[in-house]
Amino acid sequence: MKSNSKRFMVFVLMLILALMTACSGASKSTSSGSSNSGSSDSSESKEDEKLTIALSVGTLANPFFVAMGKGAEEAGKELGAEVIVESAEYDLAKQTSQIENFITQKVDVILLNAVDTKGIAAAVLQAKEAGIPVIAVDVNADGGVDATVTSDNYQAGQLAGEYVIEQLGGKGNIAIIDGPPVSAVADRIKGFEDAIKGSDIKVVAKQNGEGSREKALTVMEGILQANPSGTINAVFAINDPEAIGVEIAQEQAGRKDEFFIVGVDGAPEATEAMAKEDSSIYATSAQSPSEMVKKAAEIGMKVKNGEEVEDLIKVPVELVTQETLDSYKGW
Repeated sequence: MKSNSKRFMVFVLMLILALMTACSGASKSTSSGSSNSGSSDSSESKEDEKLTIALSVGTLANPFFVAMGKGAEEAGKELGAEVIVESAEYDLAKQTSQIENFITQKVDVILLNAVDTKGIAAAVLQAKEAGIPVIAVDVNADGGVDATVTSDNYQAGQLAGEYVIEQLGGKGNIAIIDGPPVSAVADRIKGFEDAIKGSDIKVVAKQNGEGSREKALTVMEGILQANPSGTINAVFAINDPEAIGVEIAQEQAGRKDEFFIVGVDGAPEATEAMAKEDSSIYATSAQSPSEMVKKAAEIGMKVKNGEEVEDLIKVPVELVTQETLDSYKGW
């Protein structure tokens, strides 16, 4: 009887041990399964995450910035990144709002073509505090940008000034159509004015065309009214849309043969105008907006990855004239 009782107790103990082992194995299996599932989800989530590059430009009404947007799209394809392109319409408040939205969207890099070099500083600082690299494109921006990628705008103005001196033989009356309060424009004006310094060229008018064809047309109409026929020999416009507006004003005033025009950009509309036999646009200091923004995207990714970059990267420009137009590759 005792023997049977002992055997029964041994059987019960073995059964309990077997059940405990089974429960432990099930628990481990469940825990391991949960862990693997979480790891898989995390891995998939990381694979699904995509880089985002955001670009804010002065206005997409300007072909220069359209080309810049295309360059950003091309850079996005090369980097496997989503690209957001916004037009600020030369409105500081609007551009500030765009940057705030970029921050909210947690973009990886912001490429900024500032509409106001100093005014945009607070928005740039916000982005920096959020840990987002900010690369200024075409113009400088205050607030602590990581780098600035721009055309050599001083060189652009200088080349234009030297061309004007050459065409006028070092003397004559000219008008300057200025632009928005950004570093690129200031550098072009300085380069131009330094080039003509010491010559007998006199600036009889200098007004802000705001970088647009329409405004430049209106401004030039006023300049022509204030300066009688035969008193203006050349006009320097800080970009090609302004140069086009100046030429339209010239045509409407019936003063087509009185003066020639030099712009900056190398824009398609300008080169098309220059190709016409009777065009008054003699030259333009040509940039490469798409290559500029591609370079900016590359620099932005380096900053994101913790690499050191130069503060200022200048892209050379070239003077394109009616005589050299056939060899110009364009945008």
